[in-house]
Amino acid sequence: MSDWSASQYLKFKNQRTQPAEDLARRITTRPKTAVDIGCGPGNSTATLKKIFPDADIVGIDNSLNMIKKAEEEHPDLRFELCDALTLTGTYDLLFSNACLQWIPNHKTLIPALMTKLNDGGILAVQIPMNGEEPLFRLIKEIASEPKWGLKNSDPIHNETLTPTEYFDLLSECSSAFDMWEIKYYHPLDGHRELIDWVKGTRIRPYLDILGEEKGKEFEKEIFERSLSLYPTVNGGKTILGFRRFFFIAKK
Repeated sequence: MSDWSASQYLKFKNQRTQPAEDLARRITTRPKTAVDIGCGPGNSTATLKKIFPDADIVGIDNSLNMIKKAEEEHPDLRFELCDALTLTGTYDLLFSNACLQWIPNHKTLIPALMTKLNDGGILAVQIPMNGEEPLFRLIKEIASEPKWGLKNSDPIHNETLTPTEYFDLLSECSSAFDMWEIKYYHPLDGHRELIDWVKGTRIRPYLDILGEEKGKEFEKEIFERSLSLYPTVNGGKTILGFRRFFFIAKK
């Protein structure tokens, strides 16, 4: 998979940052050390610094494009090219906004992250659970069609457990935890913005495989078939529903 596009992601900076702020504000401890796992272009790291100004915070990401953009956007913050699995040391807070779904094997990943916490430390996570949204079902349906040649090289390794499975898992590896969901409703400027939203994340791996010309055809098909799924509302807006799952677990 080629590098993620920071500029595409930031087209919806406010909408993508809101869940990070909602998660961070639920943390009741005052961490001295924190890591923002999958920091992207740094918007979530900046949110953490705003809420925990005295903490030593580092944002990590395995995308060089994202790290460069984060350093450019937030020169006063610290960022490193790194991923969750190779993170060393222990911390008071491990924070991750919309990243862990790209890492497989959560039944081993979550306990492994808990071992990287100091005693009393917090693992705070937000992951999308939006597979039932019509746009995401449409993307999966189109990508499975033989004409794209994606069936045997599906690049999407987006993985989550069920809330019940997270409950069982966190019961075993944490001393206390909270879980909750929020569904956000994002007013977008027409169907074109539906495509722009998923270009920054969900369909990025598909576009990398398809190449420029076929990728544009792929986008066009999503656009045309989304017209009937998302009727426009007042002012020509389309409403994208986005379900997100949160948990805060204490070591």
